[in-house]
Amino acid sequence: MPIRVLQSFPEPTDHTNPYLVLLRRSLEDTQLVEVLPFTWRTALIGRYDVVHLHWPEALLSASSPLRRVRRELLMAAWTVRLVVTRTPVVRTVHNVGLPQGLPRRDTALIRFLYRLTRAAITLNARTDPGANIPSAVIPHGDYRPWLEGLARTAPVAGRLVYFGQVRRYKGLDSLLPAYADARRSAPDVSLTIGGRPTSIEIERDVRAAAADLPDVRLELRHLSDAEMTQLVGEAELVVLPYRFMHNSGSVLYALSLERPVLVPDNDVNRDLADEAGPGWLYLFAGDLNGQVIIDALSALRTSPPAAPPDLSRRAWGAAGAAHARLYRDVTGQTS
Repeated sequence: MPIRVLQSFPEPTDHTNPYLVLLRRSLEDTQLVEVLPFTWRTALIGRYDVVHLHWPEALLSASSPLRRVRRELLMAAWTVRLVVTRTPVVRTVHNVGLPQGLPRRDTALIRFLYRLTRAAITLNARTDPGANIPSAVIPHGDYRPWLEGLARTAPVAGRLVYFGQVRRYKGLDSLLPAYADARRSAPDVSLTIGGRPTSIEIERDVRAAAADLPDVRLELRHLSDAEMTQLVGEAELVVLPYRFMHNSGSVLYALSLERPVLVPDNDVNRDLADEAGPGWLYLFAGDLNGQVIIDALSALRTSPPAAPPDLSRRAWGAAGAAHARLYRDVTGQTS
């Protein structure tokens, strides 16, 4: 009998993170797992064997203070149910540390949910799962299945691309001055920024910083799959200067489209550079500046990748099977 797993994401829509959609497909393909998309009704009175948490803060997001309080009460009631029924909780550690900028009540609720975790999934071997609980490394799958059937675009010489949800920590405030600096010595470079800002203030700041820069194209909105594939496909070099980068779906998305990426130098990115193979990841230390961009483009043009990036460790079939094994472990089922 399949294990019934309540995932912490709802029925997918056009705006759902492709990682979650691909995960759901891979679990269903095992025929060992019945995936239940999240609703509060299912969470409170439904029947399930395991809860799988991804970004629980999304469950508390609301359009008004009153609705937020309602969701906080629902989460508190759900937590009580999990304690009383001793339902196993599995958590994928997408981010290091607790979510930032939440009200204290929300942080307390998430802390309590985390304490119920029976097993943790990390997306790379460098992640510390934190609590003294069993854990498994299940690498973030690639996006090649998601991109099947979408038209590909040839790279544009000198085109730099930044894409993904626009957040403060993702370093646009360093990319724009670095791009301006690079233009002074390399007037053939251009820049495209695509993705939805997480606040009106961030969008305003990005537009103001880019207003006087030449050859900058801003697509500050949710992009369809076709639009995103075209935008990233036009990159000669994808630039993702996050202040802190630990698990980045955007890097894997770019590699799935066979586009080289400039990223901060850290242990996780060094491991990924070794995995992908020569010429796919360019690492920089310290602050991003124009010379870093020019040097990366020069290195790419001098020694372009000789083979596609190696993403064989990131097949979704293996990921689905590994998740199913972990669900069986935490429920004690052997077949």
